[in-house]
Amino acid sequence: MKIYTRLIAVCLIALYVSCSSANKSNTPVIGFVDAFEDATISQARVGFTDALKAQGFSEDKNNIKIEYRNAQGSIPTLTQIVNYFVSEKVDALATCTTLATVAAIQKTNTIPIFEMVSPTPERMQVLDASGKAPGNLYGTMEDLNYIDTSFAIIPKLLHPKGDILTVGMIYNQAEPQSADAYARIKGLADKMHIKLIALPLNNSADAQLVTQALLDKNIDAFFANPDNTVFAAFETILKSCNEHNVPIFTSEAGLVQRGAVAAFGADIYQWGYQSGLQAAQYLKTHKTNGIKLEMVKIRKRVYNPAAAKKYNIIVPPQFEAVK
Repeated sequence: MKIYTRLIAVCLIALYVSCSSANKSNTPVIGFVDAFEDATISQARVGFTDALKAQGFSEDKNNIKIEYRNAQGSIPTLTQIVNYFVSEKVDALATCTTLATVAAIQKTNTIPIFEMVSPTPERMQVLDASGKAPGNLYGTMEDLNYIDTSFAIIPKLLHPKGDILTVGMIYNQAEPQSADAYARIKGLADKMHIKLIALPLNNSADAQLVTQALLDKNIDAFFANPDNTVFAAFETILKSCNEHNVPIFTSEAGLVQRGAVAAFGADIYQWGYQSGLQAAQYLKTHKTNGIKLEMVKIRKRVYNPAAAKKYNIIVPPQFEAVK
C-alpha cells in the first residue's frame, strides 16, 4: 500500500512540475533593458508597456512577463544584464537608449530586439561589412533631421545680447549619436551665423564644472542635444543656467517638462509606444514578417510656460504647452 501511495505522490509531483513548466514556457518573456535611470527616458518604458496592454498583453492577465533591469549607467552591469537575458532565452528584448541597444546587438543575432530612444543603425555603427543592419533589430529609431528644426527655434525666440547670437552646448565624445549631433549642429550654426561654443563631457559627474565653463563665456543660450549624459545631468545643467539667466533650448520634448524653454522633438512616451506595438505584433504570431525598423512618427513643438515667462520669451501659437 505504501508503494502505491508513494507512486501516486511521485506522479502528482511530476504532473505539477510538467504543468508548471508548460505554463512557464507558454508565457512569453520580454527582457527590458534600460541603460540608466532618468525621469524623461523612463517614459519610453511606460509607453512600451501601455502599447502591449492596448494589444491585449499584460502581466495582470498573466499572458506576458516583462523582466525589467536597469544598468544605472554602468557598462559592465549592462553587459551582465544582456548576457542574463540571452542565457535565459527570453522571447524578445526591449532596449532603451543607444548603449542598451548596441549591447543587445553585440550579444545576440537571433532574439528580436525592439529598440527605442536609439538612433539609426548607421549612427550606432552596427552595420555589417555589406552595409546591412542587424537582421534581428526592430523598433523605432531617430535620425538627425529633426535637429535642424530644433536648433532653428533659438534665433526665432531669442535676441542676442551682442552683435551675434552665441549658443553653448556640451557633448559626450564617446557616444556616436552625441558626436554626430555636435557635427550637425556645428554645420547649422555656421549657416545661420550663430557662434557655437561646444565643450566635451565624459560623464555626468563633470556636468556642473563644464556647464560653468560655458557660462563663463557669456553665452546667450544653452542647447541640450540628444546625449545620454546631458539627460542624466540635466537638473545640474538647468540649475547653473537659471542662476546665470541663460535659457535652455533642446531637441528633446521630455527635457521641456524638466525646465527647458522649448523643443521640437520626439515624444519619448510615444517613442516607446510605437516600439511596443511592434513587439505586440511579434508576440501574436512569434514571427517578424512585416515588422521593420521605423522612424519616430510623433514629434511635437512644445514649450514650458514657466521657463518662457522667466526669460520673457513669446512662444508662437503652434507650440504646445507642457503640463
